[in-house]
Amino acid sequence: MQAAGQQITECYRVLTKGGLNIVGEVLRGQGDFIELNHYPNDDVFDRDTQSQYYYHAHRGLDGEHGHFHTFIRPPGMPDSMQPIEHQNASEPWPKGRDALSHLIAISMDAYGFPIGLFTTNRWVTNEAWYAACDVTQLLARFNIDHAAPSWPVNRWISALFVLFRPQMRQLLLQRDAAVAQWAVQHPGVDVFEDRALDVTSWVSISVDDQVSQVQALLTQQIPQH
Repeated sequence: MQAAGQQITECYRVLTKGGLNIVGEVLRGQGDFIELNHYPNDDVFDRDTQSQYYYHAHRGLDGEHGHFHTFIRPPGMPDSMQPIEHQNASEPWPKGRDALSHLIAISMDAYGFPIGLFTTNRWVTNEAWYAACDVTQLLARFNIDHAAPSWPVNRWISALFVLFRPQMRQLLLQRDAAVAQWAVQHPGVDVFEDRALDVTSWVSISVDDQVSQVQALLTQQIPQH
């Protein structure tokens, strides 16, 4: 986590030196910023790790410019991992190599810095639904290890999955609890397609605060002689 914080800080340094930021890099050369469109247009995908992400905007959250959605596709999952069994689904779920899993969404402010992490209901990203205990295993597998469309952004988003992994794990557990509770409160409704439930868990974040807390914990662990 300490090393990931250093990588993120370095990404900010080289971008700021060029008058750039994370969001600006993703939108660079993409034309007008249109609500719901994916940026970049074809998403960012690493064939080796099967990690994928895109940036877009569609919510009116205070202080949010837009957010990243992140995924792992089935070839990047453990062989035994399968979506949950959902009887009588009202909408078809993707199957086979298309049965991707959404991991975490990253909320960004207008200055290009992350301000929150959140999870979403199935219909939001048209994913297959994997149990939280399985998705938490995928967090360590998310890595974009190439330079397109932006090497600093790819390094940044990959390191974010290390620095904030404890929060991400908790969000996924909260996601499953929220969906289960919603299903009980709305019998007869397919919870995974209910448009009234989109965000299933949320936490505010600060890279500076997380780095400081990690450093403080490491300092406490140094033996005193």
